[in-house]
Amino acid sequence: MFSCVKPYEDQNYSALRRDCRRRKVLFEDPLFPATDDSLYYKGTPGPAVRWKRPKYSGHSLAPHRPGWGDARRMENVPRPGSSGCPSSSLRARDLGICEDPRLFVDGISSHDLHQGQVGNCWFVAACSSLASRESLWQKVIPDWKEQEWDPEKPNAYAGIFHFHFWRFGEWVDVVIDDRLPTVNNQLIYCHSNSRNEFWCALVEKAYAKLAGCYQALDGGNTADALVDFTGGVSEPIDLTEGDFANDETKRNQLFERMLKVHSRGGLISASIKAVTAADMEARLACGLVKGHAYAVTDVRKVRLGHGLLAFFKSEKLDMIRLRNPWGEREWNGPWSDTSEEWQKVSKSEREKMGVTVQDDGEFWMTFEDVCRYFTDIIKCRVINTSHLSIHKTWEEARLHGAWTLHEDPRQNRGGGCINHKDTFFQNPQYIFEVKKPEDEVLICIQQRPKRSTRREGKGENLAIGFDIYKVEENRQYRMHSLQHKAASSIYINSRSVFLRTDQPEGRYVIIPTTFEPGHTGEFLLRVFTDVPSNCRELRLDEPPHTCWSSLCGYPQLVTQVHVLGAAGLKDSPTGANSYVIIKCEGDKVRSAVQKGTSTPEYNVKGIFYRKKLSQPITVQVWNHRVLKDEFLGQVHLKADPDNLQALHTLHLRDRNSRQPSNLPGTVAVHILSSTSLMAV
Repeated sequence: MFSCVKPYEDQNYSALRRDCRRRKVLFEDPLFPATDDSLYYKGTPGPAVRWKRPKYSGHSLAPHRPGWGDARRMENVPRPGSSGCPSSSLRARDLGICEDPRLFVDGISSHDLHQGQVGNCWFVAACSSLASRESLWQKVIPDWKEQEWDPEKPNAYAGIFHFHFWRFGEWVDVVIDDRLPTVNNQLIYCHSNSRNEFWCALVEKAYAKLAGCYQALDGGNTADALVDFTGGVSEPIDLTEGDFANDETKRNQLFERMLKVHSRGGLISASIKAVTAADMEARLACGLVKGHAYAVTDVRKVRLGHGLLAFFKSEKLDMIRLRNPWGEREWNGPWSDTSEEWQKVSKSEREKMGVTVQDDGEFWMTFEDVCRYFTDIIKCRVINTSHLSIHKTWEEARLHGAWTLHEDPRQNRGGGCINHKDTFFQNPQYIFEVKKPEDEVLICIQQRPKRSTRREGKGENLAIGFDIYKVEENRQYRMHSLQHKAASSIYINSRSVFLRTDQPEGRYVIIPTTFEPGHTGEFLLRVFTDVPSNCRELRLDEPPHTCWSSLCGYPQLVTQVHVLGAAGLKDSPTGANSYVIIKCEGDKVRSAVQKGTSTPEYNVKGIFYRKKLSQPITVQVWNHRVLKDEFLGQVHLKADPDNLQALHTLHLRDRNSRQPSNLPGTVAVHILSSTSLMAV
């Protein structure tokens, strides 16, 4: 997976570290310097901020001279003032934060983290979730043993670290130096319980570098961080809109899905919407905080009772463990740390759950209370695409696209949402297939992340979304008119939009759009299905002209045939197992078998680009049998564009070409024909 990790901004960690060790210098990152520009994209932090390395040093830092890699020799020379650092020589003990820095102290834990002065509880909550998953944090923090400070080899330390994040379809390796912003020798952003533990501060710095600066992390989205840590897809759930607090069936189904996501290595967070600015981080009477992201650190069914009675009674309660990134201020309702409800749980069960009676920011709630007090949950699924796994395996299609503008409407790809009917079909279009009778489909569209820098200002997301249409079984060209809408996402100005939907067998077109026309940007489309979906972009509007067109002819007419169903078919004791075939000039479309009914609903469509206008389209109905399928009848369609009657109910006929006679049953067909090949 990580053999194809791409160096961010072409900074090669191994080469830079080697160079620093050879020259006996500490690394200084020229792309994310220890200056105000790395802190803020607007405003100034004030004179109190000093950039310091974790470890006390016996030498001053050399003056900053820009250059690639920018490792600087440790010499006893004064350093010019930068970001509040004095211009005179600094005493050795002032250059570091502590004596004995460590990446991890007593391992990694969700209890390690505390939010700093920037409003990035969302990022800290994501880190808390990450810390509870060893397989995930070891991907984000690669070679962690090698990156750890080694007291026995102090000269091997080069002041350089690297971390992996998933960005826009690929894993990137982000290199940073170890200089961290402080005030009064205290880290001002994300920090650990232990003064000498630095993994969270360094991960945050690497993430801030990706975002453009630390201020860019203010007020972000937990879903984005969870995706960047895992390469998964995030699914937001509105608990209020779904009325999960009052609908027990829906609540139980959601809990089972959360249990599955958690048990398969996914990450989850929860929050309470802040409607006004005054609501932001307002503490409720129950102890929870509005506008604040909580990490879900455990999901489990808790056994109630004591001893053998608990085992045989088998009464269980759906419960969630959450953590406040502040590391304090907990839920004080039922099942809080000191509540009497814990007397219903045996001591061994409490120990297994890790219940503690201290204000460490971590607490348990029943899932019913979670749905009552929280407004939003974000599930980040770590999508399993390995065929060696015992769990469900997904097939992923990943395609990059862009909304672009062009004077020619046929080449324009920025048409806006369906509200703009004149330009909607000018958007990019992607076709995929559901090959099972019914399949769960996960679709995610992500716009390219925007950086916030002093030069470019704050990066704003576009409002994006997508619609899914069920189309003809043989469609090969772009849509030009509305068809049955199978599903639709919300439109929102977030980095990514996700939809989970169950769809019957057939062919579908996804149209990702910006909300307003005329906006440009890049996006990544990810489609997950149980079996390969053959997802691809539709680029052509109509059949292309080739060198064979003059010899073999070029289509003069496009016809869409929609077979809705049949009635009165030749019956059997159990009913017919019928299917329909639509044929036209060597092309054909077949429906799924409709079992045990003489009044089947086929709902199958075909589109045909016709050269021989005198040759009719044939619709045949067959009965599926074990040895040999039985012919039940057929109809011929002229599909003349001048025929204004779109819906036809026709009697089935036999295959006698001279004098066909009627057979039992009728078939209902909707026909649309046009001499404009871009009409359908």
